[in-house]
Amino acid sequence: MAKIIVKDFIESLKEMNILEIKELVDAMKEEFGIDPSAVAAAPAAAAADAEDEGPKQVDVMLTAVGGSKVKVIKVVRELTGMGLIEAKKLVDSAPVAIKEKVSEDEGKEISEKLTEAGATVELK
Repeated sequence: MAKIIVKDFIESLKEMNILEIKELVDAMKEEFGIDPSAVAAAPAAAAADAEDEGPKQVDVMLTAVGGSKVKVIKVVRELTGMGLIEAKKLVDSAPVAIKEKVSEDEGKEISEKLTEAGATVELK
């Protein structure tokens, strides 16, 4: 199979409609087990963090689900953009990091949302 040049790939994307792009993203998720939108956002976030060493970064750890697993799954989906199955697997594997290397303020907000849903959360 011939290697696709980045420029050609971008040009192909410009010709696709939204539904075709969504199908491409879903196929990438299935084939590689990654969310391309999260990967695309990571370098931008890393570059912004490299420029600004001011705020402390934290990891938001889900340590226990609590009594209302469904509410916690809904909050995890909202925070991560994951699908239902992926969010359920993540919640079932507690203790686990929900978000990594976020600002301290964002970590507190995420922690509050998860705590309101009944989860036990720890900032590291």
